[in-house]
Amino acid sequence: MLLVFVLAGVIWGIGAAMKTPRRARWLMIGILYVLVLAIQVALPDLHPLRMATGESPALWLIVGGFAAIAVGYRAILRKLRGRVEVKEAEAAPKPDGPFTDTELNRYARHIVLREVGGVGQKRLKNAKVLVIGAGGLGAPVLQYLAAAGVGTIGVIDDDTVENTNLQRQTIHTDARIGMPKVFSAQAAMEAQNPYVTVRPYHRRLTSDIVDDLVADYDLIIDGTDNFDTRYMVNAAAVRAGVPLISGALTQWEGQVSVFDPARNAPCYRCIFPEAPAPELAPNCADAGVIGPLPGVVGSMMAVEAIKLITGAGIPLRGEMVIYDALYGESRKIGLKRRNDCETCKDVAAP
Repeated sequence: MLLVFVLAGVIWGIGAAMKTPRRARWLMIGILYVLVLAIQVALPDLHPLRMATGESPALWLIVGGFAAIAVGYRAILRKLRGRVEVKEAEAAPKPDGPFTDTELNRYARHIVLREVGGVGQKRLKNAKVLVIGAGGLGAPVLQYLAAAGVGTIGVIDDDTVENTNLQRQTIHTDARIGMPKVFSAQAAMEAQNPYVTVRPYHRRLTSDIVDDLVADYDLIIDGTDNFDTRYMVNAAAVRAGVPLISGALTQWEGQVSVFDPARNAPCYRCIFPEAPAPELAPNCADAGVIGPLPGVVGSMMAVEAIKLITGAGIPLRGEMVIYDALYGESRKIGLKRRNDCETCKDVAAP
């Protein structure tokens, strides 16, 4: 009988090493069980093969019975758990539904702000925001949008959490190294605020999906670190007529702006018509970045998002804030549309 259990362990171990699905491994063990039972029934008493596999079919029938009970019990638990999850989903507050007492208490500091109030908080609850990237800039943006009560937050990223991310990407944890960033971020956001809906997209943003994805949201936030993606996202936002909040950082310095040609502000390509040479704009892996800087710039991006959604204050349309952490300085520069911009030249001013 011990020999059969050893064979089952070998089958399971080889399957795990070959990354065979668990269902396939259980199927192979089930076939082994049937073969052993057939040997016990078909071969005469004291046959060497029968003696090596347990001597009696009764023992294997008992083992099979316990296994059947365990499988049935697990199936019942799964069914009951599914019913509970459905009921919880039905009972959970809808993103665009009325506020619960808990939500009113949670967002009380927003509601007492005259620039936000109950109307502004309701706009946040009804808003849909897409965040491109769940890395250095995306991490604080996602955390603060969720905490602020933005009703639907999409996040797209094809990367996984690495140890080198944890110095600055505070939404992720050591325990989630190896997990796709969008699912790690989703876990953190839902733990922070169960009253928001998170839509994770674990894939690379490509030109064949960008328009459909952007069109489903009210506001786009770009936290990526490569110019190809920035230009692609900018063009999609211009086509959809939705504002784009863009941030960038390197070493000790960061910048943030709101690009919105539908409201007579420039688009990203108006300001950066061509991507600079790689040596002039190295990414964080090559140039380095001080850990808290993404938090500062990402928080500024989240503030701009809240202002755009609620109508509070004056967003950074046609302006860029540049923050120098090394010297503790901030400066603001004005930006203008270019009439010959290949991306937004056909967008009429309001």
